[in-house]
Amino acid sequence: MVLNVASITIQLQYTFADIEIICIVLPSHTAAAALKKAPMLVKTFSQSLSAQLAARFAERIATGLLAPGARLPSVRHCAQQQGVSPSTVVAAYDQLLAQGLVEAQRNRGFYIRNRALALMDKGQVAMKNDNSKGLDKSLAPGFAAHHVPVNATALIRGMFQGGSDKPQPGLGAFPPDWLDTPFLPAAIRRVTSGPQFKAFSTQYGEPAGDLGLRQALSARLQSLAIDATAQHILTTVGATHALDIVSRTLLRAGDCVMVEEPGWAIEFARLDALGMRILPVPRGPDGPDLAVMARYCELHQPKLFVSVSVLHNPTGYCLSPGSAHRLLQLANTHNFVIVEDDTYSHLAPEHATRLSALDGLQRTIYVSGFSKILAPGWRIGFLAAPPHLYEQLLDTKLLATLTTPALLEKALAWCMEQGQLRRHAQQVRTRLDQARSRSVKLALAAGCSFAAPPAGLFGWVDTGVDTDALAQRMLDMGYLLAPGSLFHANRKPGTLMRINFCTTQEAAFWQVFETIRATL
Repeated sequence: MVLNVASITIQLQYTFADIEIICIVLPSHTAAAALKKAPMLVKTFSQSLSAQLAARFAERIATGLLAPGARLPSVRHCAQQQGVSPSTVVAAYDQLLAQGLVEAQRNRGFYIRNRALALMDKGQVAMKNDNSKGLDKSLAPGFAAHHVPVNATALIRGMFQGGSDKPQPGLGAFPPDWLDTPFLPAAIRRVTSGPQFKAFSTQYGEPAGDLGLRQALSARLQSLAIDATAQHILTTVGATHALDIVSRTLLRAGDCVMVEEPGWAIEFARLDALGMRILPVPRGPDGPDLAVMARYCELHQPKLFVSVSVLHNPTGYCLSPGSAHRLLQLANTHNFVIVEDDTYSHLAPEHATRLSALDGLQRTIYVSGFSKILAPGWRIGFLAAPPHLYEQLLDTKLLATLTTPALLEKALAWCMEQGQLRRHAQQVRTRLDQARSRSVKLALAAGCSFAAPPAGLFGWVDTGVDTDALAQRMLDMGYLLAPGSLFHANRKPGTLMRINFCTTQEAAFWQVFETIRATL
């Protein structure tokens, strides 16, 4: 029996011939109830504790919930967390090693292997490692010398699996009930009931996208001071598709791309998969670190910079006018294109500084979409591009998808023209403001601090403990976290995590969070 007076936690261990049980008694009734639902390792005649523990890790590796490069808990910590002996953990890790799922690094611990690399020829692996090391040595000082592939699908798969009925702190979107609106079904009925339905459902749509939607998008951009006509705009299958079109049009494997760090995990992973050389640029309150960018330009001649000017993910920062002006000067001097990802535009004030407005779409490409604010399943995005790049981008779209769904585009155009989308966005912003206020109070009461002022949908929270380890333990409780390491080009364990304000406004999550954090 172990008594921890500081946290009032009593741990009782009973060991019998075939069964080993760990019980934890907690002061919080809510946290205790949650812990009772966590799967318990119980030794039986048919399966040992080490086999069960290995199977638990193997399942999370297979489903992507544990990403390549992630570090397993130390033997001692894992034994404490799972309520087993260190020898049981060693045996479980040995099984994972034998299965090729993890690798042991001397004096560092056990790490999830990149299964794609495990299937490659050893010579190819060596060549890839040599090339990545050669690249990293020439980057700006302060970045990790060993490149670990980023696997953002760990977070995405967790979003889609739906293995828990609890609100998910790591969720990257609004909860479904926030987006349940009556005007979407009405819009679908409208566009499917007219005489034109047969025409646009039995034929390919316009290559650039539905003209009515592009005209509505032009009016939307004009309200943001971005001078873009329908002839500047291409519709896409979501904002991520728009970013992919830009990359495939302007870049070739081996080209250098500057990306803000911390940044969107999917963008790092996507560019890495395309074979690009990622140059991480530290993002501050006013904008990207221009000194680092200038050095990159001198050493590597990057062709592209991907930026989130407004409500940056995950920090919530917004670009200042002064930083925007200097950034555009740098782009002109060193001849690189800026891709401005404005995915959260409907949550931000319209007067916020946008590079595309200052630049007039000369050296910038504007990207946005409606999956966040309207309907994730509709997957409608768009880009607005300079005239000299437009036809190239259109060709890439045609090669990838031919056209985009005219039915949904026409329905969205009607929602915009009737003001339905604008009113819906205002309601969501009001509700989000209230949720953010509650979530911030709970986070601070739980002993966390904010690394950036709370804004938008996400909070950038300092937990005070290793969030990779925290995420693994919280997963046992049914909560999917977004640890800060996911938002770096080179995976860096740390104490930060991104939270969704909509799904962290209840005390139940923070009570479990405090309990688990105390064990770390």
